[in-house]
Amino acid sequence: MKSYQGSEIRNVAVVGHAQSGKTSLIAALLHAARMTPAQGRVADGTAVTAYDEEEVARGLTMQNAVAFAEWQGAKINFVDTPGFHMFTHEARAALLPVESAIVLVNAQNGVEPVTERVWRNAEEAEIPRIVVINQMDHPKAGGTEGLSALIEDLHERWGRTCTPVQLPIADANGFHGVVDLVTMTSYFYSPGGDGRGKTGEMPANLAAQAKAAHEALVELVAEGKDELMEEFFEKGTIPEDHLIAALHEAIREDRIFPVLFTSGGMNVATDHLLDFLNTYAPSASERVPFPVRLPAASAAANGDGADTASMTRKVDDNEPAAVVVFKTMSDPFAGRISFFKVVSGIIRNDAALENYTRRSSEKFSHLSIMQGRKAIEVAELHAGDIGAVAKLRDTLTGDTLGVKGSEIQVDLAALPEPAMTYAIEPKSRADEDKLAPAIHKLMEEDLLIRFFRDPQTNEFLIAGAGQPHIEAIVSRLKKRYHAEVTLKAPKVPYRETIRGKADAQGRHKKQTGGHGQFGDCKIRMEPLPRGSGFEFVNDIFGGAIPKGFIPAVEKGIQESAARGFLAGYPVVDFKVELYDGSYHEVDSNELSFKMAGRIAFRKCMEQAKPVLLEPIMKVEIESPDDFAGTLMGDLNGRRGRVQGMETRGRTTIINAEVPMAEMLTYGTQLTSMTQGKASYHMEMDHYDVVPQLVADKILANAKRPVEEEEE
Repeated sequence: MKSYQGSEIRNVAVVGHAQSGKTSLIAALLHAARMTPAQGRVADGTAVTAYDEEEVARGLTMQNAVAFAEWQGAKINFVDTPGFHMFTHEARAALLPVESAIVLVNAQNGVEPVTERVWRNAEEAEIPRIVVINQMDHPKAGGTEGLSALIEDLHERWGRTCTPVQLPIADANGFHGVVDLVTMTSYFYSPGGDGRGKTGEMPANLAAQAKAAHEALVELVAEGKDELMEEFFEKGTIPEDHLIAALHEAIREDRIFPVLFTSGGMNVATDHLLDFLNTYAPSASERVPFPVRLPAASAAANGDGADTASMTRKVDDNEPAAVVVFKTMSDPFAGRISFFKVVSGIIRNDAALENYTRRSSEKFSHLSIMQGRKAIEVAELHAGDIGAVAKLRDTLTGDTLGVKGSEIQVDLAALPEPAMTYAIEPKSRADEDKLAPAIHKLMEEDLLIRFFRDPQTNEFLIAGAGQPHIEAIVSRLKKRYHAEVTLKAPKVPYRETIRGKADAQGRHKKQTGGHGQFGDCKIRMEPLPRGSGFEFVNDIFGGAIPKGFIPAVEKGIQESAARGFLAGYPVVDFKVELYDGSYHEVDSNELSFKMAGRIAFRKCMEQAKPVLLEPIMKVEIESPDDFAGTLMGDLNGRRGRVQGMETRGRTTIINAEVPMAEMLTYGTQLTSMTQGKASYHMEMDHYDVVPQLVADKILANAKRPVEEEEE
């Protein structure tokens, strides 16, 4: 395969809301470029970037996938991304290795919540955007009036610089062509064909509209460039070659966001989209230098004195070779495959690179580029390209590698916290043995998965983006690694505390022949502010209790507090003052005073008005305006307290505090309430007292701790 220079490479992320046709459009583009003998289809699992067994089964993209097309002397790398709201962190991660993004808009539904979110992500990452109105063949695509309304909507949301560079050609035969507003050439297609169009005469009913749109585009391109404005006023237009160069520059600098029209399903106008990307999308070598920093180990070696905040690495073949791994895939045959962006230099097959992050050496054998799941070996990759290599020993997603002596670290976008947690239980002992290794392999592939044991409930917990995400993890565990598990809602980690003060004596005495046991202590207990934990104060004077036994009293209180009083949940946020006691010269020992501390603690708890505490979550919900009222009412029904609302375009952000117990199945219900158009994020915020009616139900189902023996 030909070796492509950075100036010949276009890296494009295809982003948008679920069901806007991203995977189908990439399949159509690959077929139009003759990269596939037939057009792949999502429905039958033949689309190049839909190869994961879970994604095919669910008809849903959950992870990024890479494919490429060779077109008119250029190599165009596509990164297919998820559009379902709970996987948008993947779409955000796809912006690292690319220089532009196709923002796909469904012609029948217009801009949807995830469309808005990925636009914001691209804006924050300063990635040029190309808007593609897809599924123009759909009967409900809207016609001329509908399209005018859609363009108006784009202007309202993203500004007037979001402007058409094409007009769709549609009539009684449906959508079958486009007019290029730069060259004023019309292209006609056979729907369901190979995506290759033929030029023809512009339809008479579009001539006036095309002329006005061309003039508006020329004027917009000329804005902000004095020499172009002079030429425009002098000649009334801009020559085609000047216009092409100026539009390329305006797109690269985020001054214009072009709007194009396609049908991925029917493969209409896809070759023209490839032409557009080749001509107007920024090349890999036009990317601004990568912001980088020194790896932690190198910074420590340098005494951390260097200012690394403004360090950059230019995307250039002449710079030291460096790559950043932005995705890891587990393949049952090839093992772990690392996808990387060539940040600088030239990476050749069998290159030995140092992993700057882990301080180890890796050999890049069988250097490849990926066409979906299929690896195609190449001899070298130039700065700006996207490649893959299998079976690296230590390297994981986020690592930066390169030649020794030129250490840098390229940081990936920060991941959100998982939104949902389930308890996970192996079905058998054999499944238990397989579980941890299998989940750790999945965690290498998907950085949002968390797997841990809850120290309070002793349950194994698995956390992910939402219920479909966790169900897919469980399915992969079974299919790939033959580890079967059961999912359950996790136990809520309640706590206990006190609201009043108490004073009690704990006396432990036992005589069983020979040395007996004797411990006696007096303590005062009082509540502390929320989040304070436990405080122990030694106020013993005059040797009422020997110093060596005082830690035993404290330990006894802590052990008893850990076992709870009301319902077996740990007691927190209280202070104990040990102020008196007595001992026996022969029979007193540490165990006796530990038992005395436990007894005193329990007696105090009986007096100190014990109550249950529950974890309160800080919740942020992002939803279309239409559902805001429904969601507010639902939050009230969950004992939630709305803290504020914010409007971003046609999206409402609701911030609330809600008890964790009321949020365990929220993801599924939110999807149902909003037709899958809303998303949420939550994190633990604080503990608060459980209302009495709710506490009574919890206590009725709880096991009270077994009382200590006392005398």
